Formats: sequence, C-alpha cells, structure tokens
Amino acid sequence: MNRINLITLGVRDINLSLTFYRDGLGFQTSMTEESPGIVFFNNAGTKLSLYPLEALTKDINEKESPSKQGFSGITLAYNAKSAEEVDEIMMKAEKAGGTIVKAPEKVFWGGYSGYFSDPDGYYWEVAYSADWNFDQNDMLIIQ
Repeated sequence: MNRINLITLGVRDINLSLTFYRDGLGFQTSMTEESPGIVFFNNAGTKLSLYPLEALTKDINEKESPSKQGFSGITLAYNAKSAEEVDEIMMKAEKAGGTIVKAPEKVFWGGYSGYFSDPDGYYWEVAYSADWNFDQNDMLIIQ
C-alpha cells in the first residue's frame, strides 16, 4: 500500500467548489454535468475529488456520523485491483494499529469498499471496482 490514489474533500456546496477548483484555479476535469454527485480532478500524480460532506460522512458510517467526532471532511483513498486486495489492506491496517470503521462490503456504486482510520484518526477508504483501469504508475484512470 504505497500510494494514494484519491484525496477527497467533503464539500458543503459541490457546484460552488467545482467552479472554484475548475474555473478559478484551473484544475482539469472532464465533468460537464450540472450538480454532479462527485467530481474528479486530474492532477500530476494524484486525483483530487469533491464529494458532498453529508454523503461522505454517511458513506463512512451511516449509524454514527464521524462529524460528531470532529471529522475534518478529508479522506484518503487506496484503489485496489481486486476485492481480495481490499481485504488484505484492511487486515494490514488493523494489524498495524488502525481501526476498522466500516468493514469492506459491496457498495451502492457497484464496487467493494471499506474504511479504516489511522492512529491519528485520518480516514482511509480502500476500494475496488471491476470497471477501474490503472496507468503504468498504478494511478487510477478517471475520465
């Protein structure tokens, strides 16, 4: 697990943030949809994504919102190449002292995903989708 594929910012107004990053700062995205559910920006080496904060906290833990525990709205993501790799990474994280926040499961967008938090409380999503492709540097290709 020696890469970060996504840095996700939980945002209060996705349209405002899309305009800020795309039009204001020049971040590159193929997003043309108005009021998108999620936005991915292509950067050198890593992807930045915007996702509604309420939906992000619900994705991490629907029953007990991490916002009550001071969740900053930032998650890191490791995109695996198989469901088995998701399970392996989650076990590694727990063995290393991380806390499994959401055990891996099939999720609404068709993939397989779980969350752990590191010893400082930073949330990591470990996810897999059969639809994903990676470039020669193991970076997730998002169109």
